[in-house]
Amino acid sequence: MSEFPDFRSRAVLLAHAQHTMNFYHPRCLAPSGGMYHYFKDDGTVYDAAHRHLVSSTRFVFTYAMAYRHFGDPAYLEGLRHAVHFLREAHRDRAHGGYNWLLSCHAGECGVVDGTKHAYGHAFVLLAYAHAVRAGLEDARGWLDEAYQLLEARFWDAEAGLYADEASEDWSTLSSYRGQNANMHACEAMLAAFDATGEQRYLQRAYTLAFNITQRQAERCGGLVWEHYDAQWQPDWRYNIDDPAHLFRPWGYQPGHFTEWAKLLLQLEARGASLGQDLSWALPTAERLFTVAVEKGWDAKHGGLHYSLAPELSVCDADKYFWVQAESAAAAALLATRTGNAAYWGWYDRLWQYSWTHFVDHQHGAWYRILDGENRKLSDEKSPAGKVDYHTMGACYDIAAALDAARHG
Repeated sequence: MSEFPDFRSRAVLLAHAQHTMNFYHPRCLAPSGGMYHYFKDDGTVYDAAHRHLVSSTRFVFTYAMAYRHFGDPAYLEGLRHAVHFLREAHRDRAHGGYNWLLSCHAGECGVVDGTKHAYGHAFVLLAYAHAVRAGLEDARGWLDEAYQLLEARFWDAEAGLYADEASEDWSTLSSYRGQNANMHACEAMLAAFDATGEQRYLQRAYTLAFNITQRQAERCGGLVWEHYDAQWQPDWRYNIDDPAHLFRPWGYQPGHFTEWAKLLLQLEARGASLGQDLSWALPTAERLFTVAVEKGWDAKHGGLHYSLAPELSVCDADKYFWVQAESAAAAALLATRTGNAAYWGWYDRLWQYSWTHFVDHQHGAWYRILDGENRKLSDEKSPAGKVDYHTMGACYDIAAALDAARHG
């Protein structure tokens, strides 16, 4: 495409979020319960049975945000539908917590995988926080319940971070520790603070951010490594033979560097009442973003590669939708925070690349994954976990940053 819209326009960003939402609504609403989670490029559902906790929670987010921004009552009904399914189908009444994967037929859902993941429970907290912000008061108590569950089942007080995975009945806690669950827990805590004004959520977001991006980063060359052992020492070989693992890929992740950059600036913006030193947040955000774009950007074909080896060479050249979207959001927040035009340059570069290669202008939403030369790897636009939470979320985050900058 030779011409691009004004990506610094709030109207353009929200129109794109609406266009993306139109891909999912109303076709995602499943009479058999919850939402469909698996879509081909044209919107065809290719797996009508399975329901993944990550998609179920992220649909709560996308419907809540769409309702708040666009006011369509149908989005409010979709939000209620999504929250009801999370509460009634995913919640494990026998053991507590939320089941990872279900299979639904004729209105009945059975557990396929009851493993309890901190990553998934962080998104449960995020979902209820956004439901509260959209006006669902019933979710306020469930938000507290989700926080208490994370505290009771996953919190490692000595490390100041969350453990990662427990068995279905909570009897066994895996020795694996990961930064990804803690990063999304930080995001969820910020959302919970915005929904309630309760300081405990903001304090916890601070603790998670500091311990991952400062203490743990000191153990990993000043950057955020993904995988650790039970003592929170870096495990440099975890999933080295499965580098494209959906939730635990091997290598440094440029997309997680930029996602942390965004979260650090969002924490800093809320930090006046914390009583904590946040002088480290901006320089850390800038360093993480700079490494991501300098080491991860494809100078020939455009776009950010997926993974970097420990020595910061590209080890997975594929391009993922969420990496581009989160990096654009981080660039916008850095630009508005610092006034440095170089960040706007990266912002425009990322959007123009994504608009050309990732956005499906015909059917809506973004393609999930391209190879190093920007060729699609499959026609599965939205498998479990995607639902374009990252892309719509980036639009809303950028719009909010632009609003904040405009109003000083």
